[in-house]
Amino acid sequence: MKYEHLLKNHRLKVTPQRLAIIELMQQRGHISIDDLYDTIKNKFSSISLATLYKNIHMMMDVSLIREVKIPGQKTKYEIEKESHAHVVCKSCGELKDLPFDPGVLIQKSIEMSDYKADEVSVVVSGICPECRKK
Repeated sequence: MKYEHLLKNHRLKVTPQRLAIIELMQQRGHISIDDLYDTIKNKFSSISLATLYKNIHMMMDVSLIREVKIPGQKTKYEIEKESHAHVVCKSCGELKDLPFDPGVLIQKSIEMSDYKADEVSVVVSGICPECRKK
């Protein structure tokens, strides 16, 4: 993946810090702000948490990345991609993408509530196969 093109396509200035953020998100899939900060701080010792949040929010504003809110856990971030749900292990905390189009839920919620729904987030929790083996 060409991270420079990704930033430019979202009309963001290409900076070493932003490239590192996007690269790390691509590698990890989902990452908390704390893990992101700890890793980025090793490469850019002068970066502040406030600067990291500013970059995260800027990337969210242009739909380059999105928040994944998980009940009982800190928010994680991921690069925006096709619609999907998430599955999270209540034991080890593993978070994975689940191929599913939540758009069906949006349409059903519009029909049932008459709300003008435009976004849905689905997080299914349970115990992953590895934790069930233990």
